[in-house]
Amino acid sequence: MTRRADLDVDATAVRRASRVVGLQITIASGALVIAAIGVAFFFVLDQLRPSELAEKPSPGEHKIYIDTTEALVAFIVVGVLAVAVAGVASLLITRRAVGPLGRALHMQKAFVQDASHELRTPLAVLDARLQILQRTLPPDDPSAPIVAELRTDTRALIDIVNDLLLAADPEQDVPPQPTPVVPAVTRAVDAMRVLARPRGIRVLLEAETDPVVAVPVASLQRCVTALVDNALAHAPDGSTVTVAVRSTGRRMMLTVADTGPGIRGIDPQRIFDRFARAPRPAGADAGARPSFGIGLALVREIAARYGGSVDVAATSDEGTVLELSLPTAST
Repeated sequence: MTRRADLDVDATAVRRASRVVGLQITIASGALVIAAIGVAFFFVLDQLRPSELAEKPSPGEHKIYIDTTEALVAFIVVGVLAVAVAGVASLLITRRAVGPLGRALHMQKAFVQDASHELRTPLAVLDARLQILQRTLPPDDPSAPIVAELRTDTRALIDIVNDLLLAADPEQDVPPQPTPVVPAVTRAVDAMRVLARPRGIRVLLEAETDPVVAVPVASLQRCVTALVDNALAHAPDGSTVTVAVRSTGRRMMLTVADTGPGIRGIDPQRIFDRFARAPRPAGADAGARPSFGIGLALVREIAARYGGSVDVAATSDEGTVLELSLPTAST
């Protein structure tokens, strides 16, 4: 039932897009046809000279007399038929052209839904087993903190999978609950410190206030994780990555700053495009995790979904600052 609804929604969106494009092409074609007919009509009128009507044709000469009213009617009929044919043809062509896009959109949503749904059960089983292990460990067991962190990570993965399912559901229109920013950012930063510690990178969190935003916790943590992960990828070993939270008017501003070499080899505004990647700085760890150019694109999509934005606030030889802006929730 849900898959059928998704297909209907995608098909409706494709038909709507084809109608809009077809209408635009029809309007443009109609304007050209009207202009051409107008030029032709005035050219014919210009060639008609009343004095020639009284002249008798010379031997072997043939003259054609045109009634201006009938000519105008003929031009109008031809113009209307041309516009109608152009409209029908453009509608059929655009519908056929955007058909593959609609199928690709449906396949993308279906993949996200299927993958997310299939991951839910294994993650739930993993969380249950960790819970059993956590209960069987004595309080003074040295592995108890690690197991607790594993359970936290597992629940975070479950939240991410649920967030993906909600984002892929075209009929889901449930307003998110107000989310305090600092606790969500703290959890994301604590998780990323595990990746920063082997390289001697410190991840600092500075929070002037604790604003509230109307963004799901999982979505907010995904944004912070992607921004910090990007900073770690370009920060030199032994440096510092700073995450700062502040409020400006009715917006929450979150900045992630590193002390790397800055954005090079790519337009700074393109780093939020899907699959756009800047070359790794010289001397970077060859065994570092590869970048696929997706994380920052997801940040922009999530921010736009909830009325926010993400930008490059500054970039130079001294480092890069990325800034996430989200509207604060009304209380």
